[in-house]
Amino acid sequence: MDKYFRFEELGTNYKREIMGGFTTFLAMAYILFVNPDILSAAGMDQGAVYVATALAAAAGTIIMGVLARYPIALAPGMGLNAFFTFSVVIGMGIPWQTALLGVFISGLIFILITLVGIREMVINAIPAELKYAAAAGIGLFIAFIGLQGAEIIVLSESTLVTLGDMTSGHTLLAVFGIIVTVILMGLGLRGGIFYGMVITVVVGIIFQQIPVPSAVIGSIPSIEPTFGAFLEPFSNQSIGEIFTVKLIIVILTFLFVDFFDTAGTLYAVANQAGFVKDNKLPRAQKALLADSSATVIGAIFGTSTTTAYIESSSGIAAGARSGFASVVTGILFLVALLFSPLLVVVTSYVTAPALIIVGILMAGALGNIEWKKFEIAVPAFLTVIAMPLTYSIATGIALGFVMYPITMLAKGRGKEVHPIMYILFFVFIAYFIWH
Repeated sequence: MDKYFRFEELGTNYKREIMGGFTTFLAMAYILFVNPDILSAAGMDQGAVYVATALAAAAGTIIMGVLARYPIALAPGMGLNAFFTFSVVIGMGIPWQTALLGVFISGLIFILITLVGIREMVINAIPAELKYAAAAGIGLFIAFIGLQGAEIIVLSESTLVTLGDMTSGHTLLAVFGIIVTVILMGLGLRGGIFYGMVITVVVGIIFQQIPVPSAVIGSIPSIEPTFGAFLEPFSNQSIGEIFTVKLIIVILTFLFVDFFDTAGTLYAVANQAGFVKDNKLPRAQKALLADSSATVIGAIFGTSTTTAYIESSSGIAAGARSGFASVVTGILFLVALLFSPLLVVVTSYVTAPALIIVGILMAGALGNIEWKKFEIAVPAFLTVIAMPLTYSIATGIALGFVMYPITMLAKGRGKEVHPIMYILFFVFIAYFIWH
């Protein structure tokens, strides 16, 4: 096994790989509880989503480790789960079963374009500034959802939103969680988000703001409510009723966000580990194939898009260099199936700090945008600001893609715009018309 994972060539051993895999798991274990919390708002069974999250993460991470042999872990993506729930299901009124179908199809398309090898063409077609703007906008959107979940931000009839009751026990617990998580992250503690949630839960139980769980380890919840649910739309709807303009836009958005989020994460983590050679990532096609396969598997189990996690960098920092670390992480996700009773303690006040911190990290992409160039600043700003204000990731992306060709033409730089961007211009115009 050590020969297959090239331990000697990479200068690693079983101890380092196991430690690295365990570190990565701790750094991203929060998704096991945050994802069910977010998707349950779409009407999905929380226990079933917990199982689907663990299985999708385990399958995707093990495939990445064995096929691409990289110490990169996968799980249902933050931002993509928020888009699934708040933009697609709640915002567009699309049933969650149909939304899962959108995730499934986007995964199949991702597999196809990976095998055909047109990844570079698509990446080059969309300007980097819009990619950064989408990432930052999703970060603001996630943070906004967290602030709402903590009731730090609440509804206001006069100003739409306002500051909540900061003397409320639940809100104070969330604020405590934010501060603790910020301190842990500031100290550079690996798994700071996860440990922040644990500390918040303990304090919440002590001050009777969170119910005491009946058990820590229990039986695995049934996955039946979500398993294969993506096929349900075909039982009572025609093809024309299912594949509406809305759903096509949803599929494209799932594909777009996952495509670039994965590419960015893969290169960032691989570069940290020293895998990138001559600005190219060896076995990139296999890594992308593992990611797209995980999305398809996750949709079958019943969860939103599965993607590579930047938290994998914590495992690499702990010494992981081979795909064996990913196998370890994947196995730990399977073991985590036994801890579903803890879901009762993971309320929105506990998950809020995780959402806000992840949002802050994603907002870092703002620094890569050329704000002094007006033709870039306008579409980028509209992309970023529209996501939290319209409560829709798709709308933010659509606004940016519509405005970009307009501002570039106005500046006399129309020839620099890729033909695909002009096609997407009309696609998103159709989105606004039929939205």
